[in-house]
Amino acid sequence: MNWKYIAAGVGFALLWSSAASATKIALQSAQPFVLSVTRFFIAGAGMLFFAHVIWRKRLPQKKEWLYIALYGLLNISLYLGLYVVAMQEVAAGLGSMAVAVNPVLISIISAVLFDHRITILHWLSLALCSIGVFVAAWPLLQNSFATTGGILIMFLSMLAYSAGAIYFARTKWNGLHILVINGWQTLIGGLFLVPVLLFTYREQLNQFDLRFWGGVLWLAVPVSVAAVQLWLWLLKRNAVTASYWLFLCPVFGYMIAAVSLNEPVSIYTIAGVLLVTAGLYMAQRGRKVKA
Repeated sequence: MNWKYIAAGVGFALLWSSAASATKIALQSAQPFVLSVTRFFIAGAGMLFFAHVIWRKRLPQKKEWLYIALYGLLNISLYLGLYVVAMQEVAAGLGSMAVAVNPVLISIISAVLFDHRITILHWLSLALCSIGVFVAAWPLLQNSFATTGGILIMFLSMLAYSAGAIYFARTKWNGLHILVINGWQTLIGGLFLVPVLLFTYREQLNQFDLRFWGGVLWLAVPVSVAAVQLWLWLLKRNAVTASYWLFLCPVFGYMIAAVSLNEPVSIYTIAGVLLVTAGLYMAQRGRKVKA
């Protein structure tokens, strides 16, 4: 048993699922793009300092800048830009659960774009995951913990995340260090969001208090740095296999949201998690059968 791989997967899922609660807390004090751009600049600058100044890793060259910019657009600007907007209207637990649908989306996108054969089990898996998210969201919608618009934006962000994962795994990085890729894609992705920040900024809606800085620093360091480094390491091994660690995010996410934000955990929550779990397990079984 590869304990290093398991530790990386569990560590990634735990840190990544905490992002939803940290985002909800920080959004109580600031607008979504103020939070996002601040987070990305802090995380990107920190990673690039260590990569280029401390460790003396090489800079990207020629087309590598284009590869990184496109990855930053998908993985930072679109995914996390849409995600932070959706989190204004979606409960933190549901935000964590939505992430777990990505393994199925990654499989389907790979099949559509790269002629990977998709089995009936994958379609059934997608149906189970979708039903599971709806079941978990039902009481949250009734109690104003989520809106249909928020859920739709969340789904679009998951599509961008899945596309980014596939793009990273299929791109030849020519030995470029992971921290260099992560640092530049985070910084460039944040730069893409600056025009949106300037257009939407309202000074009276932002209070740079403890909730804001606590959320920003948690999202910048444990999430954007530690979790993403683990994710990229897992992706380099195998994108489809790595994606199944996202299965743990609903479990960790609901526990963290219940403790930190007092979000409700009901029979609907449990049923939804079980349905998503069953759907993801079915997709994994389908991959093994195909292999």
